Amino acid sequence: MATEEAPRARRPYRSPRREQQAGETRAVVLAAAVRLFGERGWAATGMRDVAREAGVSVETVYAGFRSKGELLMAALDVAVVGDARPETLAERPEFAELGSGTRQERIAAAARLVTVIHRRTAGVHLALREAAASNADLADRLRDNQRRRRVSVGQGMARVTGRAVTQEELDGVWAVLGVEVYHLLTGLSGWTPQQYEHWAAGVIDRLLDA
Repeated sequence: MATEEAPRARRPYRSPRREQQAGETRAVVLAAAVRLFGERGWAATGMRDVAREAGVSVETVYAGFRSKGELLMAALDVAVVGDARPETLAERPEFAELGSGTRQERIAAAARLVTVIHRRTAGVHLALREAAASNADLADRLRDNQRRRRVSVGQGMARVTGRAVTQEELDGVWAVLGVEVYHLLTGLSGWTPQQYEHWAAGVIDRLLDA
């Protein structure tokens, strides 16, 4: 008696056009979230506000992000690198520049990158800190974000120096060039981003042994 063949599993249908549209919609929603969280903060930004800013339905926002907290963290990730593409900061050309040129050119590239990132993320970071004060999950996310930033700083400074940096060097650069200090200097003391970038280059130069 002939044996029955097992039914072949159907391949899931994939539409490149639909995937492209979904990616574009996600990018628009995240850009809206970066703007609103950065300008209004955590409490004053709702999922409906983001949907309205992005020009999509609130159901579309929830389809991509299960909660406001998840949307905030995704917005922060986008603000760090500047777009919704999947490449990490370490995979970007601006990060590679940290290892090119003379020592002063590499330091200048590092100060420029730090300043650009802070300009994009300062408001979103403030929103995260606001949220973390009353949300244990986001408080954990904030601590994890700081740990990941420390790793990125270590990688970047290693490119600048061409060697592994010491823990003291790493801790110094990580702490002094944190977004909190950027906010104090530009948001409260009135520095321009250009002033901050020049100061940051001097800080990196002093904190890293030649």
